[in-house]
Amino acid sequence: MSSDVAHAVSGGMLLGELLLAEGLIGAADLERALELQARIGGRLGGVLMRIGALSEDNLIQVLGRQLELPVMGQDVPVPDEDAVRLAAAQAPGGLDWLLDQHVLVWRQDEHTLYCAARDPLSSPLREAVGHAFPGQQIAWCLCRSQDLERMLDALARTTDDGDGGDARHLREMAEEAPVVELVSNLMAQAVEQRASDIHVEPEERQFAVRFRIDGVLHTRLRLPRERFSAVASRLKLISGMDIAERRLPQDGRLSTRVGGQEMDIRVSALPGVHGESIVMRLLPKERKELGLERLGFEADHLALMQEWTREANGIVLVTGPTGSGKSTTLYAALAAANDGLKKIITVEDPVEFQLPGITQIQAHPEIGLTFAHALRSILRQDPDVIMIGEIRDLETADIAVQAALTGHLVLSTLHTNDAISAFTRLVDMGVEPFLVATPVRAVQAQRLVRRLCSCARPTQVPAPLHEEAAAMAARVLPGIEPRWMEAVGCPQCLGTGYRGRLGIYEMIPVSERMQHLIVSGASVNDMKAQARAEGHRFLRDDGLLKAWQGLTTAEEVLRVVGT
Repeated sequence: MSSDVAHAVSGGMLLGELLLAEGLIGAADLERALELQARIGGRLGGVLMRIGALSEDNLIQVLGRQLELPVMGQDVPVPDEDAVRLAAAQAPGGLDWLLDQHVLVWRQDEHTLYCAARDPLSSPLREAVGHAFPGQQIAWCLCRSQDLERMLDALARTTDDGDGGDARHLREMAEEAPVVELVSNLMAQAVEQRASDIHVEPEERQFAVRFRIDGVLHTRLRLPRERFSAVASRLKLISGMDIAERRLPQDGRLSTRVGGQEMDIRVSALPGVHGESIVMRLLPKERKELGLERLGFEADHLALMQEWTREANGIVLVTGPTGSGKSTTLYAALAAANDGLKKIITVEDPVEFQLPGITQIQAHPEIGLTFAHALRSILRQDPDVIMIGEIRDLETADIAVQAALTGHLVLSTLHTNDAISAFTRLVDMGVEPFLVATPVRAVQAQRLVRRLCSCARPTQVPAPLHEEAAAMAARVLPGIEPRWMEAVGCPQCLGTGYRGRLGIYEMIPVSERMQHLIVSGASVNDMKAQARAEGHRFLRDDGLLKAWQGLTTAEEVLRVVGT
């Protein structure tokens, strides 16, 4: 719902006091909202949502208890279209009147008429509904604005496809209150549910909103296609894109406060057959997981990574596909290397979040500030440690090699499926094999697996899988008994059985024997066999060790690394 009351029922607490008491907002947020409310008017809860201090879901829960009203979709089932149309037939103005009033009416039983509206406490609206349905027992409900709009849009069945109009029309649509509210609520829900990305995907007759939570996409909302242009225009407007350009890809970004958190949001719009697919990457400005010990390393891997960050020179590579946590690992490694005695410079695209005591450079290829161009200037800044966001081409790779050979520690990422493939990838780029073998100190590959929620329960795994993990655990985790678990699902984890993620790793130091294999052009399989002979484990091994300890499930490990 878009509004609420600022006062509790007679003798109760004020809404602001209730929200403070439940820890949903801070005192500074309340003071700011009250000041804004005094200037622009409106309901307190609506103002709190507008400044990003409170999500609509939390607001409705508190209002439901405060006003003793049921919540649609929780205490009262969401009605279907037929039930609303049947009830609307009894109103003097029919369905058109309900759409004009932005109100839903339906029957759950013979005796009660349920009503949901944008402002169910509006006296004029209550009187109008009472006149329209004389002698009826009416029960008012609270509901989320997106649920109300979805139902009203489905009922309207408008034939306007919403794709026409110039920039002025698109801007007007983007600034309409329901659209502003819908977009704000979607972002607040995504933050509350720990989503890393929001996907807005148009289809022929509708569009879907999906959240990527713990690496997996979950559909959260489907709305009629007619609403898409307004939502897309709103997202493009707030992220600094050209709202009238729908034929070319665009990128934008914004900084805002969502759900009580300061967020950087990167937005990408890509034209498709049915309209622009829009993806928002949510990046909290404050992150607490920067310590290497918080990333899921086993003790031996943690010791290796700490040793690598203390190297005086050389290249340390972190590999893996997009979304595998490479940047977080690099940031944690930089934090570990930052002892106050070193000059540390990074060149990134983009700078995901800022680290104190470190010079960070944002690459801008469109004006010629590429990784390679920035690196040449960085080397004149007397750095000790250099972090390159990604080695993408031969020019960048050559400069990184030269920097490592001249006494600098270089940290970077590379897109490969495993650690060993990093050597062949650099050679494929055009780097001479001896220039790969000499400066590269170590390569790490990683993936992210979902961490089990507290609702997990013990289980058994097939004997071959158990024996495979047992052999590894005997060497790495001596004395640790197996705790095989399976996902269950509860409200806390949104029924998925998982909550949060942790890394699984393979870490390959470059030994003299490995250097010889690289220079001689040995195959990836030969290098993997050498790594295994040296006692190093691969992604599957490390993942099964996590499942052995009950941190994740064997099924999740196999889903991520393959069977």
